[in-house]
Amino acid sequence: MKDYDPATYGDRMAGIYDDWFGTPGDADAAAAFLGELAGPGPTLELGIGTGRVAIPLSQRGVEVHGIDASTAMVEKLRTKAGGADISVTVGDFAKVDVEGRFSLVYVAFNTFFALTSQEDQVRCFENVAGHLEAGGVFVVEAFVPDFARLRAGQATQTKRVEVDRVFLETTRYDTVAQRAYSHNIVMGEGGTKLYPVEIRYVWPSEMDLMARLAGLRLRERWAGWNRGPFTARSNFHVSVYMRT
Repeated sequence: MKDYDPATYGDRMAGIYDDWFGTPGDADAAAAFLGELAGPGPTLELGIGTGRVAIPLSQRGVEVHGIDASTAMVEKLRTKAGGADISVTVGDFAKVDVEGRFSLVYVAFNTFFALTSQEDQVRCFENVAGHLEAGGVFVVEAFVPDFARLRAGQATQTKRVEVDRVFLETTRYDTVAQRAYSHNIVMGEGGTKLYPVEIRYVWPSEMDLMARLAGLRLRERWAGWNRGPFTARSNFHVSVYMRT
């Protein structure tokens, strides 16, 4: 999409992100899972956003740091209780451009796919590996690509219907480059609003290979934060990588 850059998603979505995606139960489950791995920390979240996961993790006594490309997302984080206490670097999270080492680095809710080239995704794994303490782990939560709903390389879904608003998601896929170009569309009496998303999706097997190239290996994989078994029918995965 023309003029789309790493900050576009966050800058457009900051005002409505928590309303759409801020499910407390899911965030609490993520914080519990990550807290067990982190110990006292320090931890680093890539694409920290509005602090949906970072704040409940911090409330568990874990020292949390973050990186995000969008100043609007970080400003939203700062308005929340405890958000001002979390150290955040604004920038490209593929670089992991922060000082120090971490017991845990994590990236939640498909945010790894916001790195829109294989080169950047591999670079992210390599840079994360260089910031892990001995025994530290890298955790990735992401969806498993599923083309069953595609027709002619595209898909449209009705996400929500209200009395005066309709929420749609429309996506065009480039299956060679593994890229998806989407718009979340809100249509109502007050007009239409567009929220663009551009990603590069990968299957778990490709992610495992990226980890190997960075000197990491898969330690465990689950279907979600509640540690359900990962199977061929799983729509999401939570993967934990450690040094080889």
